[in-house]
Amino acid sequence: MFRYSFILLDDSVIEGDLQATLGFLKGCGYSGVELNLTPIVLDRLDALEPILVRHELVTPSFLTGAAYADWLCLSSPDAAVRQRTVERLKRYLDVARRFDALLVVGLLQGLRSDEGDTERANERIIAGLREVGLAAAQQGVELVIEPVNHLQVGFNHSLAEVQALIAAIDVPAFKPMLDTIHMNIEERSLTEPVTRCGESLGHVHLCENNGGVLGRGHIDFKSVLQTLTSVEYQGFASVKVYRNASLEEGARASIAFLQAQQESPD
Repeated sequence: MFRYSFILLDDSVIEGDLQATLGFLKGCGYSGVELNLTPIVLDRLDALEPILVRHELVTPSFLTGAAYADWLCLSSPDAAVRQRTVERLKRYLDVARRFDALLVVGLLQGLRSDEGDTERANERIIAGLREVGLAAAQQGVELVIEPVNHLQVGFNHSLAEVQALIAAIDVPAFKPMLDTIHMNIEERSLTEPVTRCGESLGHVHLCENNGGVLGRGHIDFKSVLQTLTSVEYQGFASVKVYRNASLEEGARASIAFLQAQQESPD
């Protein structure tokens, strides 16, 4: 059975009272906390680790997209930029191994403004991720590639595109992941991609179509949860709320909604 984690995207939360925040999330019923590897998060890893242990929480995955703000990009025409991106991801492998976590790759693929030619961009993305993946395999770290909608990332928006990318990389360290907000834009179904992934599904984000509290938009989460159960998904489903709610409201109301969906009859 899969478990729920909550994504902490606001650095001010990381800079604040982590003891109270993580205790609150545990009390809501979450089993994990997903984090974005911003400079502030990286600086507070030593403080974070014992608090996670104290509250019996895990970090199932780390997001890597914040590094794009450092002018890092896998599809960049500049070979030096691409190599710095690869080296950054390889350094992140140490963090992932320390916390027994996945690394999520999405935004670091780049935007169309970085490279307008899809074929050329993917050649660079494949080469860079193959190097990272070989290092990950040596360290026993897994990576997931997130299909991100065309409004936010330049390449590989659908599950089919990500599966083709992973096949081209040809390193077993990679698996596909799914995010309901991106599936709502790019896919014809919210459940078929889950079924198509099956046991290869590496990670899941649960996000409402409007980015707010789950259940206050139009995503059919009940069907998604039922399909995750039907494919015997054993990983984490991370709740993502980034608009129109405080952390407290977003975390508490979203998991209550999800639990009600699982408990209610068809």
